[in-house]
Amino acid sequence: MGLYEKTAAELSALLESKQISAVELAQDVFARTAAVEDRVQGYVTRTEQQALAQAQAIDERRAAGEALPALAGIPIAIKDNICTKGTLTTCASKMLYDFVPPYHATVMEKLDAQGAVITGKANMDEFAMGSSCENSAMHPTHNPHDLTRVPGGSSGGSAAVVAAGEVPLALGSDTGGSIRQPASFCGVVGLKPTYGAVSRYGLIAFASSLDQIGPFARTVEDAALLLDAITGHDPLHDSTSVKTPFEGSVRANLNADVKGLKIGLPKEYFGAGISDEVRERVLAAAETYRGLGAEVFEISLPLVEYALPVYYILSSAEASSNLARFDGVKYGYRTPHAGDDLIALYTKSRSEGFGAEVQRRIMLGTYVLSSGYYDAYYKKARAAQRKIRAEFASAFEKCDVILTPVAPTTAYGLGAKTADPLEMYAGDICTVSVNIAGLPALVQPCGFDGAQLPIGMQLIGPRFGEQRLMNAGLAFEQASGLRNIIAAL
Repeated sequence: MGLYEKTAAELSALLESKQISAVELAQDVFARTAAVEDRVQGYVTRTEQQALAQAQAIDERRAAGEALPALAGIPIAIKDNICTKGTLTTCASKMLYDFVPPYHATVMEKLDAQGAVITGKANMDEFAMGSSCENSAMHPTHNPHDLTRVPGGSSGGSAAVVAAGEVPLALGSDTGGSIRQPASFCGVVGLKPTYGAVSRYGLIAFASSLDQIGPFARTVEDAALLLDAITGHDPLHDSTSVKTPFEGSVRANLNADVKGLKIGLPKEYFGAGISDEVRERVLAAAETYRGLGAEVFEISLPLVEYALPVYYILSSAEASSNLARFDGVKYGYRTPHAGDDLIALYTKSRSEGFGAEVQRRIMLGTYVLSSGYYDAYYKKARAAQRKIRAEFASAFEKCDVILTPVAPTTAYGLGAKTADPLEMYAGDICTVSVNIAGLPALVQPCGFDGAQLPIGMQLIGPRFGEQRLMNAGLAFEQASGLRNIIAAL
């Protein structure tokens, strides 16, 4: 078994006991990357020399007798919308094709403090807008389980490199399902933390009130290991971040006992549009929980019917505002065709620098914020958001966690939905409500379809219910044996 096939927790133990070195581990994962990356295409930028230098520094510190954190020497890939000092951060966009941040995102400062080894920047849908990783201005990423299919998006590169065995851990960001849907499509574990649990400083914004950084891994324990490293209040840089009740302690408190756990199955998530195979596997997971002593029952969340339009109105409005800064003047792409015309400089730089999907959402967001339409669309969406949040809060008075599908289907073919944006948007139906309500949600494999493509299930928890989610996830993982799945490329 190659080192790349081991879990992050196993690798951490081997490093601590000095059975392997950080350099040996880095060399092993880079050898795996060299063997499969030309087919998966999960990275935008690889930082092999920098990673080997980081690994060497960790080995020297360990040889000197220094006690090091659990992530010291562990390779991690970073989604390309998280700022990394001195390393290209492009958001997979022509607009930021040459942007090298002069500072680290807060999560990167935390990973540096842990001694993590950064392998590179993972591909994504441009500015995190998309559900298939086909909107990248660089190249599409392929699903390691079937290279003719999408890995999901927008964090498709992060999910794919974990599933392909190129790296044991990765960071992504989730605005409406961008960690969870690719985790489901690629057969890995993905967590969208509670809004505010992880600092957003240095995350290039799509929709600031919905965005959240979170981990990808191949086991629940590994996801907890990375979650512990990145959570925490960031009063200096992110006023929306908070001190959480679980900060830095989820892995230490993992407990697979779910006897008496109350699990709600919202009937609205299992209706028309959900494929039979997805429905059957998630309901089978519910039966597994029942066999472990949990109490499983049907609940209703009728307002989630409105979650998709609410999400696309709010997220597009915030995108319109956040992306206004990319104008060809301050930084990023500038058109060479504007002459002396300032308006032409703005319009041509943005038209040439942004891809079709980003332009589509900017226009939609500008429309719903414009005079005469603000009250009709944006204001009503905010009111609906409050009601959806209240409905989830009411549901959690009856149950401890909520179990749902992640996506209506398994991974679809590359190019299958690019001509129909509305069909692509509909794939987010099971995930966007979590962001609207600011809740945490865990996705993990619960089986395979007839084509041997992974199927994921989603566990939704109350605010700051990450420990509860991870415990429930661990219980299912142990009972099902569905863990550490690496694609047979």
